[in-house]
Amino acid sequence: MSADPLLGATAEGWGALFRVWAPSAKTIEVVLERAGGPPESHPLKKSADGYFGAAITGAGAGDLYRYRVDGKGPFPDPASRFQPQGVHGPSEIVNPAAFAWTDDGWSGIPQSNLIFYEIHVGAFTPEGTFSGVAGKLGELRDLGVTAIELMPVADFAGDRNWGYDGVAFFAPARCYGTPDDLRRLVNEAHRLGIAVFLDVIYNHAGPDGAYQPQFSSAYLSKSHHTPWGDAFNFDGRMSEPVRDFFIENATRWVTEYHLDGLRLDATHAIMDDSR
Repeated sequence: MSADPLLGATAEGWGALFRVWAPSAKTIEVVLERAGGPPESHPLKKSADGYFGAAITGAGAGDLYRYRVDGKGPFPDPASRFQPQGVHGPSEIVNPAAFAWTDDGWSGIPQSNLIFYEIHVGAFTPEGTFSGVAGKLGELRDLGVTAIELMPVADFAGDRNWGYDGVAFFAPARCYGTPDDLRRLVNEAHRLGIAVFLDVIYNHAGPDGAYQPQFSSAYLSKSHHTPWGDAFNFDGRMSEPVRDFFIENATRWVTEYHLDGLRLDATHAIMDDSR
């Protein structure tokens, strides 16, 4: 699997590429919601592997969009990079390449020197934001901390959550700040010599706002269940694109946010009976 973005909306200089997996759908339209203008609908073309895609000239970072699946919806993008109006609202096109990183000299922390401090972004500071955490990193460094582990930040329904009901797996929770706010947090941590790890949930999705099944029922397992809800389909029919979805998710946290590593939650509940 390539580390290059294959899913969601990818901003280019001339416009944006859109790609979404919906193998049983007959038609998908992307509905662009640009400031100051009416919604624009553009058809996506289906390929033999069940992915729909289109290149739309003029679409760019900051534009909002949703997908209409066989006339139903519109629904947010399962691989959205940001949900500024919440998990039920439109997705936003984000250009990760526009962020000016200054951590080129960062080489990480040897495993034997990792001293972790686990952080819940919403509860760690009065602000409850990525920026609030960034402002406290100096104190953590002085305490002797060499790595922070952020509890899950994938966006969820509502404004308060421990993070274990995330549904927008590619989108940092808007109540904590923007994607660039998270990048600034990581950039500042690296400047201070602190590694940043992220807790991720790949065994189930929260019950409210999980739109993956609107695009394909194959996202969910027909033979496995977790104590928290339906398990993802990692071993059944059409499971390979589901695996690819989460592999791309993991690579994006590293490539687009410069995270030093991931902590996978409840791996015993990531069930796979295939060879």
